[in-house]
Order: sequence, then C-alpha cells, then structure tokens
Amino acid sequence: QVQLVESGGALVQPGGSLRLSCAASGFTFSNAVMRWYRQAPGKEREWVATISTTSGLTNYADSVKGRFTISRDKAKNPLYLQMNSLKPEDTAVYYCYASPRISGMEYWGKGTLVTVSS
Repeated sequence: QVQLVESGGALVQPGGSLRLSCAASGFTFSNAVMRWYRQAPGKEREWVATISTTSGLTNYADSVKGRFTISRDKAKNPLYLQMNSLKPEDTAVYYCYASPRISGMEYWGKGTLVTVSS
C-alpha cells in the first residue's frame, strides 16, 4: 500500500525558510516521478516542482524558480522541498505526489499547511 506523509508545514515570516518532507512507502522510491503541488485558499491546486528519482532531473514552476529546491536521496526517502525567501503568496497546503514508473499509478499525500505571514 502506497503511503505519502507530508510534514514540516508551519507559520513563517516573509523572507523566511522552511523545509517540507514527504515520507514515502509502498513503492520503489528510486524509480518514480515525484512532485510537490500546492493549493492556496480559494484557488485550484497548482504544480510546484517535479523530480525524477531515477535521474535526479528537476523542474520548477516559474513562481518558485530560484527560491525552492526539490530533492531526494536516490535510495532512501523522504522527498524534500526546501523553500527560501518565502512570500505571503506561498501560503497554501502543500501536497506530495508520486507516480511509480512500474505501475504509472498516481498517489497523493494529505498535505501540510504553510502560512507565510508577519
């Protein structure tokens, strides 16, 4: 059974940093596409960043490029999202997503809340 459990969300001041974690189990972590998404109050869920756990290649939404870093240890988990220079518009529930290459199925965590406010 695939499980994704996010942690690390908190209240942080503008300009601050946070690191989110996603503990994954139930699939081969080293051979999957993993992503972070977020959903702000009253808005649709949006994609934030992607990493191939096989190759390590990453991709970012323009809104977070240069501020956020998605990473993983290839053989281990969790998946991370390092968030720097946080802005109030980064306030959202952040979700971990995984799609193991073997099955092509899609899995979601339940999310962790990040609030950026002074």
